[in-house]
Amino acid sequence: MHEPLRSLWAEPRPPGPPKRVRRDWALVAVLTPGVLAEGLLRPDVPARAVTVAMLLALIPALLWRRTRPLLMVAIAFTVTALVPLFTGHQNELVSSAFLLLLPFALVRWGSGREIAAGAALIGVKIGLSAAGSLSLTDAVAGFVVMVAVFALAAAVRYRARLRARELDQVALLERERLARDLHDTVAHHVSAMAIRAQAGIAVARTQPDGAVDALRVIEAEAVRALSEMRTMVRALRGSEPAELAPNPAIPDVARLAGHSPDGPHVDVELAGDLDGIPPTVGTAIYRLAQESVTNAQRHARHATRISVTVAADATMVRLRVSDDGDGGTRWSDGSGRSGGFGIAGMRERAGLLGGTCEAGPNPGRGWTVTAALPRAAA
Repeated sequence: MHEPLRSLWAEPRPPGPPKRVRRDWALVAVLTPGVLAEGLLRPDVPARAVTVAMLLALIPALLWRRTRPLLMVAIAFTVTALVPLFTGHQNELVSSAFLLLLPFALVRWGSGREIAAGAALIGVKIGLSAAGSLSLTDAVAGFVVMVAVFALAAAVRYRARLRARELDQVALLERERLARDLHDTVAHHVSAMAIRAQAGIAVARTQPDGAVDALRVIEAEAVRALSEMRTMVRALRGSEPAELAPNPAIPDVARLAGHSPDGPHVDVELAGDLDGIPPTVGTAIYRLAQESVTNAQRHARHATRISVTVAADATMVRLRVSDDGDGGTRWSDGSGRSGGFGIAGMRERAGLLGGTCEAGPNPGRGWTVTAALPRAAA
């Protein structure tokens, strides 16, 4: 029992709580006239002026409920506990239900210590109300409502944590995959250097010019290998591949074209200056195209055509994969499984190379994935 309590006490705040956003201001804009309307129109409101003024003063607390959850709970529940002591009447406005958003935010965004302190404060407030003019039944109902709010907020909190862990795992797997691709590319360069060095040694005595040519080739391969190694430092984790197979490149995207017996036809168009693109960028474009086509084949209902376009200019290489199928949001969980990574992994791969990758529905029907990678990978 002590270990779970100690774990709860040491629970840190979730990272990145959103600050005031548009929906918060909209909520304040809706609640303010709502409280005024109920307070003025309901005939049976005790201590009408004080109750309405109290709630209007507490509405702005919603704007800081995520960044200062304990402070907002302390202010709201202290005020709502003290005011009835002076008026002799409990708050009976239905619109005051917005105060439940404060304990929800406390459990969703607060630390373990803040949650414990806020829960104790709320418990004291309900106890004081029960000791005053609040009936025992209403006090029990208040405890039940608070427990339900805490449980819902805890479920949302831990679901978000699980989601973050899944995205971290997707990013890690994609980094491993990118590192393996880079390993294969560098190994290819090193193998070419070794072969040329052996050839240069063999002809050095009889054909000195041949040995010099071999050294030039070794220098060029070394420059390419070092360029790829600079990119490799961006992939923090990787493992040795079981075998050194050639990495796919942009020309291999053409192999995705064709028609499957139970799927849409795939059209591939390669345009622009596709020569001299670094192997890392070419492999990434192929992987992104392959994943996008596989996703469209699996999830684009009634699709008849998938269009794949790769275009390159002097600075960027762009990919566009579009289908004409029906269906709702795809990759809604960010974890498409066709190749072990979904849109989150695709964005991770593109981001590691200094580019971008986006996916979304077309204005009419269908779905489009776009990616843009710098020709010289970051």
